[in-house]
Amino acid sequence: MKKITLAIAILALLASITTFFYTQEKSKLVYVDVNKLLDGYKRTKVVKAAFEKKAKVLRANVDSLVTDWQKELKLYEKERANYSKKELALKQELLGNKQQQINNYQQVIQKQIQEEDKKSTQTVVNDINDYVTEYGKRKGYKMIFGASGGGNIMYADKSADLTEKVLAELNADFEGKK
Repeated sequence: MKKITLAIAILALLASITTFFYTQEKSKLVYVDVNKLLDGYKRTKVVKAAFEKKAKVLRANVDSLVTDWQKELKLYEKERANYSKKELALKQELLGNKQQQINNYQQVIQKQIQEEDKKSTQTVVNDINDYVTEYGKRKGYKMIFGASGGGNIMYADKSADLTEKVLAELNADFEGKK
């Protein structure tokens, strides 16, 4: 009877120790460096390039309008001696109106560029967040913190940094989706 009790006690102790170390390993606090993920993620470069291409076209449209307006202004200054007072006033009003329209258009385009930049960045951030969530579930982590250099995580041991592992798998996943 004592042998059975001793054997059960030893098995219970071994089970407790094993469970303790297993749960300690799985509940380890880990983090990823969000800035490194954003910079190193290959989709970020693809999305940024597409954004830059679109922004370049929008800026070129504005530049073209400004160039045309400047040409009209130079022509006006060159020929203004030939205009009557009424023609001068009309031409000045037209040039002023056109300049105002160009300024308004520039503001609209600048706002559109900022919104497109924000939208493209948010797309990449959402992609990374979704992947980290799936990664954490797949690897059995209870929580993965995101460090961004803004004070969220003031100190973490490098062994808790999953950034490189997640980034490698994230890029491999992205390249597989192409």
